[in-house]
Amino acid sequence: MNKIINKLALAACFCSPLIAQASLITIETGYSTAGSQLSAAAYQSVVESTSKQSVVVASYDSISPQSILGTGSNFAFKSTVNFGVTAANAGIWEIRAGVDFGNGGAIFVDGIAQDFKSKDMWWGSSYTSPSQYFDISLNLGAGNHVLQIYGLEMCCSGPQQAQFKAPGSTSFTSFSSRDGLNASVPEPASLALTLTGVGMMVALGRRRQKVQAAA
Repeated sequence: MNKIINKLALAACFCSPLIAQASLITIETGYSTAGSQLSAAAYQSVVESTSKQSVVVASYDSISPQSILGTGSNFAFKSTVNFGVTAANAGIWEIRAGVDFGNGGAIFVDGIAQDFKSKDMWWGSSYTSPSQYFDISLNLGAGNHVLQIYGLEMCCSGPQQAQFKAPGSTSFTSFSSRDGLNASVPEPASLALTLTGVGMMVALGRRRQKVQAAA
């Protein structure tokens, strides 16, 4: 009985994920007067150390830090996109992000820096000047992935966008709650159910031990 209980308790530590049929997008902004940085890691560090407000958005189109923070000047920006890649879509993905970072920014995928720019970035809602936006290509295997964008703005925040082009596709699609990319997130209900089962097994085991001791 003790062996069974131990196995169930171990299983509870690995709650089943909930598979969402779309990307999960979180935007965080906070006040900052930090200037241009010398590396992607430096941008990440500065932004992460800033106290930020957080919102979940349905689409990574026309994102306005000003609407979140209440001001379009002197802010640190971080976006996190959790998305999934199926076995059929594994391969070379292209991701681009139109941003407005007066003091530059950086882009990461799965915790690895892909690019950074220390100068003023203003894409102007057009992907015509590569120096003004991020555009990366990388090999993504099946599973869950995390895109993170960090930036610093001193004045006059404009709209921002992040898009992907999956293998075999000829056009870009904005990350959104309808993009069809499966994102794995914790499922509290599964964890609660598992813990309830463990509790019942523990109680049953103790009851049997008492009965055996009385006999």
